[in-house]
Amino acid sequence: MKKKVKIVTIGGGSSYTPELMEGFIKRYDQMPISEIWLVDIEDGKEKLQIVGEMARRMRKKSGKDVKVHLTLDRRKALKDADFVTTQFRVGLLNARIKDERIPFSYGMLGQETNGAGGIFKALRTIPVILDIVEDMKELCPNAWLINFTNPSGMVTEAVMRYAKWDRVLGLCNVPIGHMLREPKLMDKSLDNLTYRFGGLNHFHWHKIYDEDGFDITDKMIDLINDPNKDDGTPANIFDVKFFKEQLKAMNMIPCGYHRYYYRQEEMLEHGLKEYNDKNIGTRAQQVKETEKRLFELYKDPNLDYKPEELTKRGGAHYSDVACESIVSIYNNKMSHIVLTTKNNGAMCDLDDDVAVEVSAFVGSNGANPITFGKLPTAERGWLKLMKNMELTVEEAAVKGDYNLLMNAFILNPLIVSGEKMIHVLNELLVAHKKYLPQFKEKIEELEKTTTIKDDMARKLTEEGL
Repeated sequence: MKKKVKIVTIGGGSSYTPELMEGFIKRYDQMPISEIWLVDIEDGKEKLQIVGEMARRMRKKSGKDVKVHLTLDRRKALKDADFVTTQFRVGLLNARIKDERIPFSYGMLGQETNGAGGIFKALRTIPVILDIVEDMKELCPNAWLINFTNPSGMVTEAVMRYAKWDRVLGLCNVPIGHMLREPKLMDKSLDNLTYRFGGLNHFHWHKIYDEDGFDITDKMIDLINDPNKDDGTPANIFDVKFFKEQLKAMNMIPCGYHRYYYRQEEMLEHGLKEYNDKNIGTRAQQVKETEKRLFELYKDPNLDYKPEELTKRGGAHYSDVACESIVSIYNNKMSHIVLTTKNNGAMCDLDDDVAVEVSAFVGSNGANPITFGKLPTAERGWLKLMKNMELTVEEAAVKGDYNLLMNAFILNPLIVSGEKMIHVLNELLVAHKKYLPQFKEKIEELEKTTTIKDDMARKLTEEGL
């Protein structure tokens, strides 16, 4: 009989934790868990206590013999762990609000994983994930790291490239959203279809094949462009339709986040409209309100199941990916899961050692990526641009190199290069100085500039941040 498993979740006070607990409880017969450690930081202590008590109620209702520990001591939790899951946000939601609102104040897109905001989330997160891995090397050297922290692709790649840690999978709930919703458009079940994904996190495409192996991507393109159909766009993305002719030409279906690139005008216009409406606010402000309601629900001593309200948070089916990946490694199931892993030829248009998000069979040795093949010319260009932008961001995050960071901004298709770009870059550095120690010298230099200092003080006061 295989041994019971110890799981550590860093960012355990997240509103996503009930989703994770539900997934582990559903799969307990496949993978018995002895203990789950929910870890957070001092600033997240209250949320950890609330959601941790709810996790204990869920465990009690299930009748499973699992100990749920709550702690602020990461090293204590990591000792002899088998799996470590990460779902944290450096700077909490206020940091995301700055990521969104500062670029919007200059007429540029502000978003969690795309554009200037996505770059800065990576800058704050990568040093922290590398510290976590250093602890893992000492305290649980045989553990698997299952990363759900955004921007998942860059964070996961930094672990492989700079921490030299290959026992890592990067996860996202977007691909499974496609696989659960699209078959219904054809009155089929997922078991009847074969999906193949290729690209990068939040920048992938996929193709679909029927029971007889025929490519039916073209038929699905017709269905997802039907204005009367639910095309599976994630709840956190404005649903403007793709150009059908473009999708027909590539014969691939892009993920929802491609809207920021393929329909940039409409997405920016929508984002600015929400930014300027004090009754709506940016997505981060909306999520903050959703989280307030969630944690009020979580406080209910009678609540011992995942509430429906959690689906509005944007992380639906997280557990279906994270928990299934862990169970598949534990049992060598070779389940088909879409994840971020080392390329190793899966995307032949990229180098073997970079991170890609692709279909893979997951077993005891981790991800076994499935070859996607050569992309059409236009999409190949997009892929190479975005991958090199990501690599530049990751290097800047590790080295604290301002010039590299500026180059990453110039490369990013959602950032308009010029003087406004420099203002956005510098203001975000100053706004996040607490979480960017690698840029300490540059930030001190910027703070000596009266304009930056005064503008930031005014803006952050107005935003209540």
